[in-house]
Amino acid sequence: MTEPNSDLLPEGLEDRLPREAAATTRVMRSLQDVMHGHGYDRVLPPMIEFERSLAARMDGINQRRMFRFVDPASLRMMGLRSDHTPQIGRIAGTRLAAAARPLRLCYAGQVLTIKGDALDPARERLQCGAELIGTDNVAAATEVVSIAIEALQAAGAQGVSVDFTLPDLVDTLAAKAFPLAPQQIEAVRRELDTKDAGGLVDAGGEAYVPLLYATGDFDTAIEKLSAIDAGGALASRIAALREIAATLGGTARLTLDPSERHGFEYQSWLGFTLYADGVRGALGRGGTYRIAGSGEGEVATGFSLYPDALIAQVAEAEPAPESVFLPLGHDRDVAARLRSIGWRTVAALSEADSAATLGCTHELRGGEPVKL
Repeated sequence: MTEPNSDLLPEGLEDRLPREAAATTRVMRSLQDVMHGHGYDRVLPPMIEFERSLAARMDGINQRRMFRFVDPASLRMMGLRSDHTPQIGRIAGTRLAAAARPLRLCYAGQVLTIKGDALDPARERLQCGAELIGTDNVAAATEVVSIAIEALQAAGAQGVSVDFTLPDLVDTLAAKAFPLAPQQIEAVRRELDTKDAGGLVDAGGEAYVPLLYATGDFDTAIEKLSAIDAGGALASRIAALREIAATLGGTARLTLDPSERHGFEYQSWLGFTLYADGVRGALGRGGTYRIAGSGEGEVATGFSLYPDALIAQVAEAEPAPESVFLPLGHDRDVAARLRSIGWRTVAALSEADSAATLGCTHELRGGEPVKL
């Protein structure tokens, strides 16, 4: 079979052309600078690891979306990372096991999946995030949420909003306040996810119906959640959410959907999703969890940002960069001085080259850049 066009890229993969590549560099640097400023040290895990090692720490992450292949050196199955978080957990639990806690780590790089999401066909994505290992209390959650907001704003996001959720809500209520048989729990979760009041009643979760309406603007929703008589089972979580919201002090719009679980399969008591005006879909997620998965291992709090949509928005809004055309025979020392103070120079290589054809905004004349 003949390939129709050998230059086509596989589905879900794309090139980043100069303007978007430049915006990518600036956005990723801005995100990481904020994390670095708050004391998070960057680590650089490899793109591939033994599948068994990755899978052991991927509780709640869809392993079937991960590329696998046999390592010709060890003849063992390898996995190409689809998420950085398991790798950060491995680093924290092994090579940095003796490091002082809380341990602050951050990361940035690409992840790859076999298949994109229903609303996002991309299979290669940028992921940038921070993990606070060793604590999952209110102070840790507040720090992590505030850094995520600050990082997005520094990267150019406008109108950042945070949607809070309580991933273990059903488990907490089913244990005592609103008892459920083990076989009912998953059905109730499913109906809460689909916001189906009738389905909740049919699944034996009539007591959970009020949770469907405790959503929306944070101040209004938290009052509705507080009014649900759960025998005090939610008191500590409600108090924690109020404290986090008060500390954020209007830095972002806050909303609440306490029963939302999509994307929070491995989080514990707190989860949150990040959005921004003009950007389609979520820009990131975070929350509290255990680094070894399956309810074991060290507690942690963190977030992951997926800034591709923000990068596209920033790239479209940015003007073309200014650059100085250097004619043949230009003074190299002058050109070097211009670059040292921040100018971008483009040198002529033949008589056919000109400022216009090379897209320059200035030309070197008499030792100084002159705007065209």
